Amino acid sequence: MKYSCQMIKLSIFYVILGMNIIGCSKNDAPQDRDQGPDIERPSDVENKPNGVSFSNMIGVNGFDWEYTNTNAFDDRKFELIKTFTGFRQYLDWDRIEEKEGFYRFSYDEIYKKNQENGITTLVCLQIIPQWFRAKYYPGEYDVSDRYNSLRDYTPVPKGADKGNPGSYIDMGKLGFQVAARYGRNSSIDPNLIKAVTWGDARDIKIGLGTLKYIECSNEPDKDWRGPEAQQTPEEYAAQLSAFYDGHMGTLGEGVGVKTADPSMNVVMAGIAFPDPKWVDRMIEWCKKNRVKDGKYTLCFDVINYHEYSAKRSGEYWNNPDLTVNHGMAPELSDVGKVATDFRKVSEEKAGGLEVWVTECGFDVNERSIQRALPIKNKTTFDTQADWTLRTSLLYARKGIDRVFFYMLNDVDINSDIQYASSGLIEGTKRRPSADFLLQAKNLIGEYVYSGTINDDPLVDIYSLDQNKIYVLTVPDQKGREEKYTLD
Repeated sequence: MKYSCQMIKLSIFYVILGMNIIGCSKNDAPQDRDQGPDIERPSDVENKPNGVSFSNMIGVNGFDWEYTNTNAFDDRKFELIKTFTGFRQYLDWDRIEEKEGFYRFSYDEIYKKNQENGITTLVCLQIIPQWFRAKYYPGEYDVSDRYNSLRDYTPVPKGADKGNPGSYIDMGKLGFQVAARYGRNSSIDPNLIKAVTWGDARDIKIGLGTLKYIECSNEPDKDWRGPEAQQTPEEYAAQLSAFYDGHMGTLGEGVGVKTADPSMNVVMAGIAFPDPKWVDRMIEWCKKNRVKDGKYTLCFDVINYHEYSAKRSGEYWNNPDLTVNHGMAPELSDVGKVATDFRKVSEEKAGGLEVWVTECGFDVNERSIQRALPIKNKTTFDTQADWTLRTSLLYARKGIDRVFFYMLNDVDINSDIQYASSGLIEGTKRRPSADFLLQAKNLIGEYVYSGTINDDPLVDIYSLDQNKIYVLTVPDQKGREEKYTLD
């Protein structure tokens, strides 16, 4: 066997980053080896090479203002964003349609720069706009608290049937306008374009070709904001059908993403509670309600969910016991099994659609229930980096097609609220977590996971043409060190 320089660099890479591989050598003679009693490893059958390059595992969540400084594109900020290969943009509906029927777009440069630099943009359209709240919920909307009042309500008029696609026509119109501008179809009737400049002059741009993916809402299964904010799978499928193609074209012209650009991919909203049965129920809704010429079609192109690797016990929302509530090394949690279950639904019931994880990550605040743990001589920041990279490796192993970490910057590093201190960068520099991902991208970004030959330590093989790289990881959270002989 011949080792490439990449293999040597990768071995050194893991020694430097403290992934607990302290030695790696080749021996042509097979050897028996104790696999270690402290952890049960899943069988190799659960691992699933899917032909996706490792670079797809290095996305991040964030906001458009993280690209700018006083509304101008900031190249220094963008240098940090270029660490990642995907950017999931939380985009409040208000920031496009501040006034009903008038769509203003300020993202042309951001999407173009991302495209030119190999960064896949996923636009996540979320949060009903203020005009919508005032129009449809006049007795409930508190104009003195414009940001928070009714913020998470489902995008339907008050009293509307949440199971009827027609109730979501406003969201369908929004999807059409975004897809018409940033999609790849340039043959759209200009009279259907409702975009305007900040001076309300017409702003007709069609088929810029800078977006391939668009997501409809965020966590529609949320149960912590009351019934007005929560949807069943069937209700969300109705919303998605309006957004996808105007419910098969029945809602009129200018409604639906696919109506504007059939090539744009609609990503279902990332669900907060990662249950494959949620997707299964959406599929069943489509079988009953999206039938044409005797055949049904789905109203999404990508399956999407959120999951944070963690240990939870007792009443963890109020005064949690931090000894049993914290982040967890990904291999020790259920995230691998959940990924396998979602892939199974995709393959058996959705024609093998891509499966994405668009939120995952770890906090660094020492009192957060999602914090990474300091281990031996590793700080919380070191472990955040360790577990972040291992999360990418795990999802590549399980056949997930794309991963986005939460998130680019902290909400507030001093807050112990979960997810508030999950940032991968800090100010003008990368945290170790972003550095780990950047180094991994440079070393194996173009390589594809092709199998696992050992479970403890994990020994993954990544391939590119005739070249192979071996990635070694000790799958625990004890700081255990291992030597491994490649046979």
